[in-house]
Amino acid sequence: MSSAPLLPSDLCVAPAAPAAPVVVRAGSPVDIGAVEAMMADAFDPAYGEAWTRGQCLGVLAMPGVALWLAEQEGSADGARPAGFALVRVVADEAELLLLAVACAARRRGTGAALLETAARAAAAAGAAIMHLEVREDNPAVHLYAACGFARVGVRRAYYRGADGRARDAHSFRRDLRPAAALHG
Repeated sequence: MSSAPLLPSDLCVAPAAPAAPVVVRAGSPVDIGAVEAMMADAFDPAYGEAWTRGQCLGVLAMPGVALWLAEQEGSADGARPAGFALVRVVADEAELLLLAVACAARRRGTGAALLETAARAAAAAGAAIMHLEVREDNPAVHLYAACGFARVGVRRAYYRGADGRARDAHSFRRDLRPAAALHG
């Protein structure tokens, strides 16, 4: 995939703040420190959603797994990614394993650019659909819906936060095939 600047896809709803172009690049195990920093910034520790360094490195070593890192162009701290996506492709299906956007980069097109890059790369690798699962009250639910993901299932009481309250997991799916392929 190219590291050319991307704006949110036409499929995605425009962000609240003006969207600066986002540069998305392929990541590797050398970026694990940046991934850990993103998880610490983006994931509320009350839900235990951040993965450990070992979990991330273990998954990155698996076939079909890709890490994507995003930076906002013109960022004062261009060396620190604004977000990341971790995706696995197996046969004709892809799964978004993790998506994190730094708090300061939210609602500026970063999540949409990561999702679109990951979806394009997964489609190029042969995936026809992409799945993801998210806690019901995670604000990213709105991003996923805006980027063409449809809710296809619910796992009742799947997540349990530090407060002891059970939360449902919502399963989403997006078709990655071009519209012409669906009708012909």
